[in-house]
Amino acid sequence: MEASEMHFVQRELYMITMVFLFGLIAIKLSERIKIPDVALFMIVGILIGPSVFNLITVPNDSVSYQFIIVLGSILILFEGGIAIHFSVLKKVWVTISLLSILGVIITAAVVAVTAFYLLDIPILYALLLASVIASTDPATLMPVFKQIAIQEKVRRTVESESAFNDATGSILTFTLLGVIIGHTELSISSIIWSFFREAGGGILVGAVIGFIGILLTSEQRFGFLKKYSIVVSLLVSISSYLAAGFIQASGFMATFTAGLISGNPQLFRLHIAEETNSTVFAFSSPLTLIMRTLIFMLLGTQVDFRILGQYWIQGILVVLVFMFIARPLAVLLCTLPDRKAKWKMNEILFMFWVRETGVIPAALSGMIVAAKVDYANQIASITFIAILVTILIQASTTGYVAKKLRITIEPVEGT
Repeated sequence: MEASEMHFVQRELYMITMVFLFGLIAIKLSERIKIPDVALFMIVGILIGPSVFNLITVPNDSVSYQFIIVLGSILILFEGGIAIHFSVLKKVWVTISLLSILGVIITAAVVAVTAFYLLDIPILYALLLASVIASTDPATLMPVFKQIAIQEKVRRTVESESAFNDATGSILTFTLLGVIIGHTELSISSIIWSFFREAGGGILVGAVIGFIGILLTSEQRFGFLKKYSIVVSLLVSISSYLAAGFIQASGFMATFTAGLISGNPQLFRLHIAEETNSTVFAFSSPLTLIMRTLIFMLLGTQVDFRILGQYWIQGILVVLVFMFIARPLAVLLCTLPDRKAKWKMNEILFMFWVRETGVIPAALSGMIVAAKVDYANQIASITFIAILVTILIQASTTGYVAKKLRITIEPVEGT
């Protein structure tokens, strides 16, 4: 190994060591002050990044940064899919479907118009920005809900929405990015076709690979890999993303669908042993914690106060419209038509507040910067402001809001 290659390896190992060292400090501090760990990861990332103490520097277009962001997104979406049960989806599938598609479009439209006027950028780039930040974040929500006992219907709806609409937001982003760089024709029909091609292809790929995964780890005669369920899960999640890319479909949708299939083997009358499931869950929980730590700490190191200084006022205004106009409007238009779910006003108000931005938007903005499209820095800056504001304000107050709206569940004595 040449000296330059050895220096690169040592630099990457140093970066990972520093992230985990300060990440552990952030985790313990978050436990003490009762706020989500991702919020502190970002703050600590800012402190150890080049904008403050300059302990680590990771360019957002570097291979290591892109690898961590994409791999982390894959694993978090896969785990999000596994956690969703079809028995819950049956009760609120109308709301989830509307929030995951119509809700993303409504949010993106409102934010795009706001960004067009406030940032003075072309409408196509305003739409690209809006598509990046239009989805909620399972990487933030799921850890928060592990700390707060929320009513089952509300919790599963919000978790399902966050997983589904991440895929929708990514498809919309890549469709618009294709138009901007000339890979997709600028017409309503071609954009709609591109959207459904990416979504449908991703669902198909994820369903097939997910089914193969549960077949190989089941108790049936084909389940000769059940002892290696952890490796199979990793293979299923990553290969779904890669296979979807080969047919120009959504890798994020494929990964999420594969997780959804993996978490619901009963749909195919397959049985996965409890020991096999326990092994996978015991592995996936610390793995996603590791990826969350890496992603959000590195995201914090990307803060460029010089660029933020140029757009922070407009950025905050965009995010305020995002939080207090776009999100409530989307939730109202997507929950009120669902008579079967029988949503109460306190539940709807809670969903107004729960819409943190996080991992997938961070990954998407990083890819846009790497693609070197026009206005990429503005898009990345507003995305970061959205992530920072929604995590620090909304994620940190989710428990308080839930208690005030009386949708928490009192712990049962003796459990």
